[in-house]
Amino acid sequence: QLQLVESGGDLVQPGGSLRLSCAASGFAFDYHAIGWFRQAPGKEREGVSCISSSGGSRKYGDSVKGRFTISRDNAKKTVYLQMNSLKPEDTALYYCAGGTFFDFSDSACGPDEYEYWGQGTQVTVSS
Repeated sequence: QLQLVESGGDLVQPGGSLRLSCAASGFAFDYHAIGWFRQAPGKEREGVSCISSSGGSRKYGDSVKGRFTISRDNAKKTVYLQMNSLKPEDTALYYCAGGTFFDFSDSACGPDEYEYWGQGTQVTVSS
């Protein structure tokens, strides 16, 4: 089983940057793709970005392309989400989640595809 803990959420001004971290414990981290998802009040949980188990393949939601970058360090069992040019609409509770895939390229970076979830970290973008 995989346990995940998010950190790095904060209050930031529009145009600012944050880096979120997702630290894993448990077994077989190297075999799991990791996704970042977010949920704002009154809205459905949406996929932000996902990265394959090796780190060689990445997916991004349309609203964050060009602004967010996902990366992973398997030696440290940690996945990062670098968020630049933040907008008020990025305000949400951000979760990381782990899942296994036969072929990551066929996945949609959707929350239903991921099995193990952290508790979330709050990101608020406001002046």
